[in-house]
Amino acid sequence: MQNLNASANTVAHLLYFAGVSMRKIISLICILFPIVTYADTLEIRKDAPDRHVVVKGDTLWDISATFFNDPWKWQQIWGLNKDSIKDPHWIYPGDVVFLDRKTGTLRIGGTNTPSPVAATGEINSAPASNVVKLSPRIREIASDHDAIPAIPFDAIAPFLSKPLVVDDTILSGEPTIVGSYEHRTLLGFNDIAYVSNLSADKGTAWQIYRLGQTFVDPDSAEVLGHEVSYLGDASVEKFATISELRITKAVSEIAIGDYLAQSTQAYGTSFEPHAPNTHIAAKIISIYGGVNQAGQNAVITLNKGKRDGLEDGHVLALYQKGEVLKGGTFFKRRDVTLPNLRYGLIFVFRTFQKVSYALVLQTRLPVQVLDTAQTP
Repeated sequence: MQNLNASANTVAHLLYFAGVSMRKIISLICILFPIVTYADTLEIRKDAPDRHVVVKGDTLWDISATFFNDPWKWQQIWGLNKDSIKDPHWIYPGDVVFLDRKTGTLRIGGTNTPSPVAATGEINSAPASNVVKLSPRIREIASDHDAIPAIPFDAIAPFLSKPLVVDDTILSGEPTIVGSYEHRTLLGFNDIAYVSNLSADKGTAWQIYRLGQTFVDPDSAEVLGHEVSYLGDASVEKFATISELRITKAVSEIAIGDYLAQSTQAYGTSFEPHAPNTHIAAKIISIYGGVNQAGQNAVITLNKGKRDGLEDGHVLALYQKGEVLKGGTFFKRRDVTLPNLRYGLIFVFRTFQKVSYALVLQTRLPVQVLDTAQTP
């Protein structure tokens, strides 16, 4: 009988603890469920205005950030499909952007300029006879060149058409300047240079560059590539074992040992901002210009590239490593490491195999080398 009572008590205790554990699990699910739902909800800023008049110098990113906390979620913000987002020539200075708080989207409501009736008097109406008199007037159609860009294009334009990063496999076969006319040490515009390894099947237009800093992964010590400086353009005048070319543009002095790369078309200026579908965690390994800290509109280099799943248009959040608070000695308290602090957003605009360039679009702290950038 005692064994039966003991067994019954044991079962009761097990059921009790199972019930407690199940309640904890259910409570945890109830706590987490709103968080999961919230992650997929587009959040309107508390200080969002009802409308915004587009002015020259605006960007689609700036306008989105005026109304929403997640400016990269363009499909939801503008209610557009991906094809429309990739061709953003649909907003011009003078347009009025309205916030529809019911649907949580933005819409274009026309211009903020006076109507033709009030501004010019060219359209006159006579209420008594309901007759409208029309006068000839010039119709203006906005050009795509006047459309506001997706992001500050001026900040990234120099990075879209130059060979900025090369790896060792490319360097081993790249054409190299081996001599100059009249044995000159430094070359400039209209000078003649002699080049080795120049292939005739790649055309006559080439760009000249020089090796800069070497990118090294801070975690694995792997060499990720070499940053290069653009020096100018050249045109081949004669193909041979040692080819002859003329320098057609020089932004800096050119010397023997400098490399050549085939001229390429500039990248497109339309981007689709979006977060990566997978978790990506990268580190800032360089700030362009050789500085240690940067702010908004600075260009930074990440230690991740195409092989890691990064692509043009990806938006990543910036994080600063959590500070370590030292524990007191009297009570023998342990050190406390604070969580990493999120402080900004970057926009990846050009990816190479192992590294990527990104533009700092939002930040409330100085951006520093070795800060983390990851899927927001």
